[in-house]
Amino acid sequence: MPITRRRFFGLFAGTGALVGAPLWISSMKTYDGPVSDHFNGLHFFDPDGSPPKSLREVLRWQFSGGRERAKWPVWAPSPHADIPPARVDGGKVRLSFVGHASWLIQAGGLNVLIDPVWSSRVSPVSFAGPKRRNDPGIAFEKLPDIDVVLVSHGHYDHLDLATLSRLAKNFAPRVVTPLGNDVTMRSYDSTIKAEAFDWHARVELGGGIAVHLVPTRHWTARGVFDRNKALWASFVLETPAGKIYVVCDSGYGDGRHFRRVAERHGPLRLAILPIGAYEPRWFMRDQHMNPEDAVKALADCGAEQALGHHHGTFQLTDEAIDAPAKALVEALDAAKIPQHRFVAMKPGQVVEI
Repeated sequence: MPITRRRFFGLFAGTGALVGAPLWISSMKTYDGPVSDHFNGLHFFDPDGSPPKSLREVLRWQFSGGRERAKWPVWAPSPHADIPPARVDGGKVRLSFVGHASWLIQAGGLNVLIDPVWSSRVSPVSFAGPKRRNDPGIAFEKLPDIDVVLVSHGHYDHLDLATLSRLAKNFAPRVVTPLGNDVTMRSYDSTIKAEAFDWHARVELGGGIAVHLVPTRHWTARGVFDRNKALWASFVLETPAGKIYVVCDSGYGDGRHFRRVAERHGPLRLAILPIGAYEPRWFMRDQHMNPEDAVKALADCGAEQALGHHHGTFQLTDEAIDAPAKALVEALDAAKIPQHRFVAMKPGQVVEI
């Protein structure tokens, strides 16, 4: 199978930029801090997780015979679009789905963006790599003043430097992220107000809102030589309407990460869980959940309700664009969980709690 430019740069986003990164990435500054139970002085690791796939396994997935990769439509617009209010006060929380893993969460008079990506591609270059198949659910020009940005990890479909720089120019928000990702951000744009924290940190955001950075079953990289040199995390937001568990990327494993969140942070009012970018399972199982896994994760974390994201915007893996939403319906039926408890979101849809 020929190695086309599209396939070459298609390795970057959800698989963590294992090959082909620009040479400058190899010399980027990285985190330097004390050894811990999940940092060995050079690399971060999850004691209850699994290491990222090897380059050999990446090439086997991408170029071996018999690969079945669904063809996505060139453009798949969402029927929804949101124009959010300036602020949301009182005991209500407003959640607007921007697309992929990007959200605007408004509560306590605070406007918080999660993993904001407004770029047309998730790639180290602007001319190739996974491309948007629908517009962001909120046009950038329609954003309210942004106070805080939470960035879960360094993969290109979550840490979008162009968008962060644009946000810094327009709003100068605080950017809260796991250890090491602040180095990436400031190396690109010194005006990005990045603050880095370890797992289990609790950060006051204002307006009665706080965020906990919690372990998640994943990994990170932006180039060939920086695998796991920054940390990754999920978030638990304390809000007036209850706690919201935001999982931007995660494998399921044996479910212990989700059960621990329930034990340490429960009860949870809402969980935002990834349901896409999961085929082929032999390759993706350790880093991305499929809908069946996500339904198990909902049961493990004990949230009252869940919203599904990380699907339908960028083709990172082999399943069809509509496969995650269809499989979620089947998984909920199999688990005898009402469909209204776990909804697959489309860009521009809004939920209020």
